[in-house]
Amino acid sequence: MAQPPILSLEGMALQQGGKWLFGGPDHDALDLHIGPRDRLALIGRNGVGKTTLFRMIDGQIETDAGERKIKPGTRIVLLEQDPDLSGHATLMEWALDGTHAPQEHEVEAIAGQLGIDMSRETKGASGGEKRRAAIARALAQDPDLLLMDEPTNHLDLGAIDWLEGWLDRYKGAFVVISHDRTFLKRLTRATIWLDRGSLRRKEVGFGGYEAWEEQVYAEEARAAEKLDAKLKLEAHWLERGVTARRKRNQGRLEKLWQMRAERASMISAGGTAKLKLATEEDFKSKSVIVAENITKSYDDRTIIKPFSLRIQRGDRIGIVGANGAGKTTLLKMLTGELEPDSGTVEIAKTLTGVMIDQQRQLLTADKTVRQVLAEGGDWIDVRGNRKHVQGYLKEFLFDPKIVDMKVAVLSGGERSRLLLAREFAKASNLLVLDEPTNDLDLETLDLLQEVIADYEGTVLIVSHDRDFLDRTVTVTLGFDGTGRVDVVAGGYEDWQAKRQKPVESKAKSDKSESAPPPPPPQKPTKLSYKDQRDFEQLPARIEQLEAAIAKGETILSDPDLYTSDPQRFATISRGIENARTEKDAAEERWLTLAEQVEAM
Repeated sequence: MAQPPILSLEGMALQQGGKWLFGGPDHDALDLHIGPRDRLALIGRNGVGKTTLFRMIDGQIETDAGERKIKPGTRIVLLEQDPDLSGHATLMEWALDGTHAPQEHEVEAIAGQLGIDMSRETKGASGGEKRRAAIARALAQDPDLLLMDEPTNHLDLGAIDWLEGWLDRYKGAFVVISHDRTFLKRLTRATIWLDRGSLRRKEVGFGGYEAWEEQVYAEEARAAEKLDAKLKLEAHWLERGVTARRKRNQGRLEKLWQMRAERASMISAGGTAKLKLATEEDFKSKSVIVAENITKSYDDRTIIKPFSLRIQRGDRIGIVGANGAGKTTLLKMLTGELEPDSGTVEIAKTLTGVMIDQQRQLLTADKTVRQVLAEGGDWIDVRGNRKHVQGYLKEFLFDPKIVDMKVAVLSGGERSRLLLAREFAKASNLLVLDEPTNDLDLETLDLLQEVIADYEGTVLIVSHDRDFLDRTVTVTLGFDGTGRVDVVAGGYEDWQAKRQKPVESKAKSDKSESAPPPPPPQKPTKLSYKDQRDFEQLPARIEQLEAAIAKGETILSDPDLYTSDPQRFATISRGIENARTEKDAAEERWLTLAEQVEAM
């Protein structure tokens, strides 16, 4: 570090709920040094203690061991994810309360740029209004060190752009927790990674984090060969899953580019929704939602000008635009929840939807995870497939041991993930997601991307998460602020490119920088006999391996097995390890063959 730190945590240890979160007998003591111009991304799964670490930096938590050192005169400001506004009549009254309260004119200056009226009553304020007010309050305090916990939650694209610009000019240091990959890549210069009680630091921004993470996991996997089977199973199942998931998602992204190319051929040069296939009848037979010249106005303000769209089975539709532009209104009209002022919406009678909105349905706090997912039993029906509840938990990045824990002890992010697990299990052919990425960590977003890619039905997504849209959707519906809705094949970056360039140049469409380019054209080739046989037989073999893994894990879930029959435990553990290795290899092999088949 070129300059002395403005804040240091040395030898920190902390217990919570009778367990050591940092330090103690289970973890190394925590050390952290923050320089005067650091731009740090704080990465870690939900529940590992990121927000707790912020409060330790801020001096709100007294630790069991260690020392907090701060340069005299350093002002630390914490932008909390869910600040408590109770006891204050207006947003401004709340903003001016506190030990280091800013000047009212300074708050007003920033609030004006963010487009938030600080005289708004706190009781009726939306999530986006509260978030803008919290940002205005934090920035107006002129911090030397700014701690930001999910700063882009509930912000629209314009507000995110403004915040990115402010932070780019900011002269102090900041540490940020965020699921917004684009935000992190643009702003951070170093990464601190909180993982299983340990804090690692790497002098690379978030753009280099995933390569670093893979390197660490690979080193751990090599070291784990010296551990016994029980420790390997407990400590490394999730890491292997993350690595394999990212590899599989590369194949899914290439498939996404092909789907976008097909969709682009159905959209006219003007960006309108006049879509065509080889035959009109073929296209109509695949349509699940047909909107014809629909409009909507509120209080003489036109929200949606005449708009038409045919949504096909398997489409992944992203909806973007500023807060209040009409995104949720359009979503509700397309799903039949809201009638248009004019025009028609026809919805296929066979369409059965699952809705996950930004308010997130509440989970009963005194229920156990098993009760939430499987009504207290051992098995859950996942879209027609019977799965053991503990195996299903692992698919959603949970430790199976939490199966009998109460919902009340889960973090906010873990509750969101549990809700996703429950909702995705329901049989449906339409998935509607309104701001699904709020409160989710990065690895859960990877999982969500995978689940959506594998979903056999149609998906409608309202989101401000630019990277998530670029990795997920085939068509973007973009509100330009006038009531007009653009229809663009591709994700957020494709929509931005259309807005910034004349329609005539759109034929040379830009490709998203945040995702890998489509594979180069390949000369059609015929599969060999062995390749063709593998392509046809591998899916069945993968299913057999998944069943064997699930069966083995069910047996190992018996807490007494390791003590009563350690040899059997070790044998089954080795079998699971071998099955996982074979399954990963089979999936990679099949993806490679699938790409060759699609190119033929």
